[in-house]
Amino acid sequence: QVQLVESGGGFVQAGGSLRLSCAASGRTFNSYIMSWFRQVPGKEREFVATISESGRNTQYADSVKGRFTISRDNVKNTVYLQMNSLKPEDTAVYYCNFQATVGVRDYDYWGQGTQVTVSS
Repeated sequence: QVQLVESGGGFVQAGGSLRLSCAASGRTFNSYIMSWFRQVPGKEREFVATISESGRNTQYADSVKGRFTISRDNVKNTVYLQMNSLKPEDTAVYYCNFQATVGVRDYDYWGQGTQVTVSS
């Protein structure tokens, strides 16, 4: 089992910034991908950003490109999401996701979520 604990959410005015953190603990894997998703009530959870094991490869949803930056610290087993130029439409619960594959088995874990609220 892998436990994911998110932090850093909160209330901010439009144009402001927040930095989310997600710390992983428990079972260790040699290689794993970490991502951020978000969800608003009544809508499906949507992809925000992902980062490879090395940290060299990242991908972003079009809606956050140029404003959000994902990074990771493999020593601390932590992934970050720096969110700048926040907009009211960024308001959501943000979830950390951990994925790993060992042989033919896939492992997929989610954090409990952290609320981000952006006022106009």
